[in-house]
Amino acid sequence: MDHQLIAQAGAAATSIDPETLIKACSRIGAGIAAVGVFGPGIGIGIAASKALEGMARQPEMETSLRNNGIIFAALMEALGLFAFVVAILLYMFPLGLGG
Repeated sequence: MDHQLIAQAGAAATSIDPETLIKACSRIGAGIAAVGVFGPGIGIGIAASKALEGMARQPEMETSLRNNGIIFAALMEALGLFAFVVAILLYMFPLGLGG
């Protein structure tokens, strides 16, 4: 083993620029936040299927189920958009809006 090479590798690993590390972590966080968009999509699909199932079982409740379904879908979509905005902000401004 070359001990000098190992010492150089250790010195290179400790000389990471803090700004670069923050940017890298911010990009990883943006990727994780973007995963939050999938949950509301699945939720809207489940809610729509249950609403259609309810309309098939009780046709007289169609108007009420449709109105409530639209409200719930809008709320779920708002959560998805919030996750998307957080992901975009983390990606575009890793050091904050001032940096």
